[in-house]
This record gives sequence, structure tokens and C-alpha cells, in this order.
Amino acid sequence: MNTYTRYTPDELLHLITQDHEAAFTELYERYWEKLFVIAYNRLREKAAAEDIVHDVFTALWTNRHITHIDNAENYLAVAVKYAVLNRVKRNIRDREKHARSVAEAPVAECHIETALHYKTILERVKLEVEKLPAHCRMIFLYSREEGLPVKEIARRLHISPKTVENQLGKAVRQLKLAARSLLHSLF
Repeated sequence: MNTYTRYTPDELLHLITQDHEAAFTELYERYWEKLFVIAYNRLREKAAAEDIVHDVFTALWTNRHITHIDNAENYLAVAVKYAVLNRVKRNIRDREKHARSVAEAPVAECHIETALHYKTILERVKLEVEKLPAHCRMIFLYSREEGLPVKEIARRLHISPKTVENQLGKAVRQLKLAARSLLHSLF
């Protein structure tokens, strides 16, 4: 019988700092599914959600001697949420970078029809951003054009970071829907 099942999550964390692999395994088995659900509900991609959960647990093990954690369950949930946000931001940056590179490429280097589609998409996205409610649009532009982190946006606007995250999520969802309908009409 696994004696680690009787330990609290915080006791398991303490054992992990002392290199108890079985305690780490027990913590993983207790929380991987809950953390996967958190990641999957935000990303809607099974592989990406699994990667994030594994990355969080890998970081926990790798940094076990230097990270001080007061509440295991909260730490893991927040770590997954931040990893998801970072993944989403990276995906958006990559798509924007790709769209800019295609839009800026000389016509001879890319298919004219494809370039026109990208230009149409970019123009439509700009229009959709303008349709966002003023508060939501301001938060989105602070985040995307100025690259400000959530906490800084919250500080500047005197609102909570959670409100900023919610407004960013709302903006991204609205823009995704618009982009999806535009892509269907183009292709």
C-alpha cells in the first residue's frame, strides 16, 4: 500500500523538497486530472493541455529546492493558469508575426491571392477591435500593442487583474469568432 496517500498536499510538497519521488508521484496522481481540465477548458486542445500540466509538474520537480510553496493546490492551479496564458500570448504573437511577415513580403515571394486574403483578414480584425466595448478595447490594445502585462494594465486602469483577464478573454473570443467567420467566407 502506498503510504503517501495519507499525506496532505502540503506534506507531500515538503517531502518533495527532500527528493521523495514517491511523494511527487502521489501529488501528480492527485492533481494531474484537475489541472488538465483547467488547461483544456481554456485551450480546447488536448495535447496542449497535457503539455502544460506536464511542464508545470516538471518545473515543480526541477525547482523543488528553490521554490517555496505555501499551498500546493492553489500553486498548481495558478501555475497552470499562467502557463495557459503564456501559451495563448505566444500563439497570438506567433500568428501576428506570421501575418506581418506575409503582409510585408514582396509580392513576387508570395501568392497574390494569399496576400490579399491576409490583408483582408488584418483589416477585418482591426475593424472588429474597433467594435469592442471601449473598456475592453482599451485593455486589449494595452496588452497587444503596448505589450503590457495584466498587472500593469490593472494598475493603470485601477481595476483588478481578474477583470483585465476577463476582458482580454472576451476580446480574444470575439475576435476569434470574427476571424473564423471571415476565414470560412474566404476559403
